[in-house]
Amino acid sequence: MKDFGTLPSKEVISRTQKALMQNGIEAIVVPNRAEALKKVLSFIPEKAEVFTLTSVTLDEVGITKEVNDSGRYSSVRNALYTLDPKTQAREQRKLGTAPDYAIGSAHAVTESGIVIVASFTGSQIPAYVYGAGNLIWVIGAQKIVRNLEEGLNRIHQYVLPKETARARKAYNLPDTFHSYPSKILIFEKEIQPGRVKLVLVEEPLGF
Repeated sequence: MKDFGTLPSKEVISRTQKALMQNGIEAIVVPNRAEALKKVLSFIPEKAEVFTLTSVTLDEVGITKEVNDSGRYSSVRNALYTLDPKTQAREQRKLGTAPDYAIGSAHAVTESGIVIVASFTGSQIPAYVYGAGNLIWVIGAQKIVRNLEEGLNRIHQYVLPKETARARKAYNLPDTFHSYPSKILIFEKEIQPGRVKLVLVEEPLGF
């Protein structure tokens, strides 16, 4: 099996960045997680409504904590925690589907500039596809793959075992639990100029 956790060459990163730009995604390459945090925060005005999607990458960069704990932003995630899923599920769906800013990550990016996201519930996909007014992806460059086939292989062979272990620990799930992608988003192009920004980080982040 290919080592899907290894960083590609700078030539491959540059080629992927150019392809993303051609696909309507504003791609910015930064050297490390500290610079990634600075870049992401530079895109978001204070007091803006921001939804941080569940992401190991965002946690590692410090974005989750900064957005939800600093008080500088209107945190959609914090607002969701105040709602009762038994009686306010509709309000939760609406709040999470169309935030002004959504920040998340992805599981693979092809050298031709296609972003691939696997999801257990599908909850982040509406915001990614259309609902969010502004979308920011933060992605470690180790997630660059040659093509869609390799991207799907990366998800099934590399990501799922790691996500299964994470979910078991995070949610106190039994050893019999195995994560799987019920939905997979293949994001080829963005037709709304300036809507999507992608910060590609030259160090391994997330999985």
